[in-house]
Amino acid sequence: MLWSLLKILLFVVLVAALAFGAGLLMESEHGLSIAVGGWEFSFGPLQAVIVALILLVVVWLVLKLAGLLVAVIKFVLGDETAISRYFDRNRERRGFKALADGMLALASGDGRSAISKAAKAERLLNKPELTNLLTAQAAEMSGDRRKAEATYKALLTDDRTRFVGVRGLMKQKLADGDTDVALKLAEKAFALKPAHEEVQDTLLKLQAEKADWKGARKTLGAKLRHGALPRDVHRRRDAVLALSEARDILDDTGPIEARESAIEANRLSPDLIPAAVMAARSYIEQGKPRYATRVVKKTWEVQPHPDLATAFAEIKPEEDAQARLKRFKALTNLKPSHPETRMLLTELHIAAEDFPEARKALGDLAESDPTARSLTLMAAIERGQGADDVVVRGWLTKALTASRGPQWLCDSCGTAHGEWAPVCQNCASFDTLSWKTAPAGALSMPHSTEMLPLIVGALEDKSADEEIEEAIPVEEITEDAPVETPEALSEDVDVTPTDDPTRPGIIDAEPLTEEEQRTATN
Repeated sequence: MLWSLLKILLFVVLVAALAFGAGLLMESEHGLSIAVGGWEFSFGPLQAVIVALILLVVVWLVLKLAGLLVAVIKFVLGDETAISRYFDRNRERRGFKALADGMLALASGDGRSAISKAAKAERLLNKPELTNLLTAQAAEMSGDRRKAEATYKALLTDDRTRFVGVRGLMKQKLADGDTDVALKLAEKAFALKPAHEEVQDTLLKLQAEKADWKGARKTLGAKLRHGALPRDVHRRRDAVLALSEARDILDDTGPIEARESAIEANRLSPDLIPAAVMAARSYIEQGKPRYATRVVKKTWEVQPHPDLATAFAEIKPEEDAQARLKRFKALTNLKPSHPETRMLLTELHIAAEDFPEARKALGDLAESDPTARSLTLMAAIERGQGADDVVVRGWLTKALTASRGPQWLCDSCGTAHGEWAPVCQNCASFDTLSWKTAPAGALSMPHSTEMLPLIVGALEDKSADEEIEEAIPVEEITEDAPVETPEALSEDVDVTPTDDPTRPGIIDAEPLTEEEQRTATN
């Protein structure tokens, strides 16, 4: 309010001053006389003021015309002027419009139109760092891979766009299946931008495929440092890489380094079953059975697994069946209700020829969770207790078509593996194998069932009224294997403990000799 009042007062004072000045000019008797070439011009006070204003306007117009003339001369000579800047701004507007239209065409899937717009934008803007990327992506969309590759290579010449060019070439080589060149490009892209998550994942995957475990561990460490990986996941995957490195060292006859890497892998991830098995065997080789026992027990508490039982048996390979059964209580008491524990205990009792206890240990597992292994164990128990051939053949027939039980399955593609591996053999995913039950139709047989022979056959001795027992060794069951009839599996067996010290309670039986078979058929 006060400021408005002040502005009004200022306006009134200014108008009053102008009126006062005009009055003085009107009352003044003096004027202005100008003599030019014999001519004399006389002006009154007010007329003199008007003439002065007109002269000022004329001078201003002359100066402007002179400036325009100079600008035209500079424009003709090629110098930057207001006129050239005007045309440049107009060209820039049209160039950015073409670039925007090209991006819209690319987003809508019109690759050819995007290439055309990118070429127009390049002609108007002359900024390849902007237009080359659009050109490369549009060329890929339209199927012109040669043009896309040439454009990505052009991006390598500028420091600002070098990473984009390397990444584009890397993706092209991956699409072509050239993993060797893709790995080198991924390493270059990682050196340019180590915090780029996509490049980290690509490099880690390629290094795992090429078994470059040391390089993969460095890449994994970079993911942790840049916050792209939780710490617990990093420990797990670092353990997988350490285990893979240990296995490669072991293949190259480097036992000391392999033992150290295996123990490190188990330290990083105690629940990683292959690492625990390898660490336990490393301790056994070093003469440290207590450490091996502790490693196996700790992992068994997390996930019971037949490979752990095998490693536990290797701690004391010379013990008899009864001693082994007693020692294994330290393992079987950890998770007594787990199916793996129950089947392991059943195998131990069968090896000790204690079939009633074996049946008690197995319980209703063959009915509640029927697998090839549990049904085969049931057949062994029935045979050991002298059941009829029909009963044994019934269990074996069920075993041939039953679920294979837990296997190493890829979480990404579902492919079953006979043994653990750091990289899926089908989809090349890293650290995706889990020990779980396969869906119906899985092809691979779990490694644990290789330890358990099928109890097959029974030949009836008609003259002596005795059963001659024969064992057929286990063969891995796959979907492609021919299905045997129950009659082919009806030959009798001799259920005896195995002499293999590395298998905790597995049944092996030796086939009858030719002389015994002739005696049985007489």
